[in-house]
Amino acid sequence: MTPLEILAAAVHGAPAPRIPIFCHLLDQGARELGLSQKQYFSSGEYVAEGQLKLRKRFGHDNVWSLFYVGKDAEFFGCKEILYSDDGSPTVADFIIKGWDDIEKLVVPDDITAHPAWEETGKCLSILKQEVGDTHPICAYLTASTTLPSLLMGMDQWMELLLMGPKDLRDELLQKCSEFLQKKIAAVRAAGANVLVYTTPFGTTRFVGKKRFESFSMPWMKRDLEPGGVDGVVYYCGMEAFNDVIEPVMNELKIGVYYISPLADLTEAKTIIGNKGVTCGVIDDIKMITWTPEETRAEVKRLCDIGKPGEHFLFGTGVMPLAIPEANIKAMLAAAFEYGSYP
Repeated sequence: MTPLEILAAAVHGAPAPRIPIFCHLLDQGARELGLSQKQYFSSGEYVAEGQLKLRKRFGHDNVWSLFYVGKDAEFFGCKEILYSDDGSPTVADFIIKGWDDIEKLVVPDDITAHPAWEETGKCLSILKQEVGDTHPICAYLTASTTLPSLLMGMDQWMELLLMGPKDLRDELLQKCSEFLQKKIAAVRAAGANVLVYTTPFGTTRFVGKKRFESFSMPWMKRDLEPGGVDGVVYYCGMEAFNDVIEPVMNELKIGVYYISPLADLTEAKTIIGNKGVTCGVIDDIKMITWTPEETRAEVKRLCDIGKPGEHFLFGTGVMPLAIPEANIKAMLAAAFEYGSYP
């Protein structure tokens, strides 16, 4: 079976030789090609080549079309990105400097005609041609409630959200949601088949239960309803969200949940059962200092919890550049070993 077929088997609970195994190696692509981050992320060809080489060398199932999270801000006019030798690129200058700038914010009519799409489009085209029929191609979706933090900074966004005029807040969110709906359609059309929907506002540990129900859920519905949730993964960074899995399943119908290493995986697996896919995620921050033996032991623990009953995927989080290569290899070797079915 191809990795894409194995992923489909996990979704549907069908027989497969093993669980799907995802490893999110992103910034490592520049190092793989011997380029600076600025050089690497300037080219869709470079990013695609980096992803394909990393997948071939380490053997995991998925590739990514993500350059860096702040790239979404470029569609709204951001031109300054800060590159680093040991971390992900970030927005260096926020385009919303005051609330008056929200009214001036324009969502492109066709994001695929925008200069910010060009290299992403090239990357997806190459990935689709090379592995589109056989491997999961991941795209990153910044939720409408999260995108403002890339446009104005989290401090200013939280000030507007909690204390600012509601009509101004909603105007910004409507523009962000409109952009996201267009991005979902664009990445799907270009070949992405796994869409990682990302928001810290999707957990009550960030906003509280009342605000989750009255604020987060309606905007998540608005984001996702037009394009549907096929291939969508619910992800809140490394934050736990077990207490919202049931309402998200009932309201949004999302079928794949990327469980935080801070959460109780046994509890999450029990809640989701055979109604969706539970993703057991290793704490890859700790992998920076773990030994290969410690890494293997944690992979085994996750697989022992998640594999029974199928509907399970092994995955990683942010995979910092500081993780020793020996630990990446030990992790993946263990995932293939302990994630295999008889």
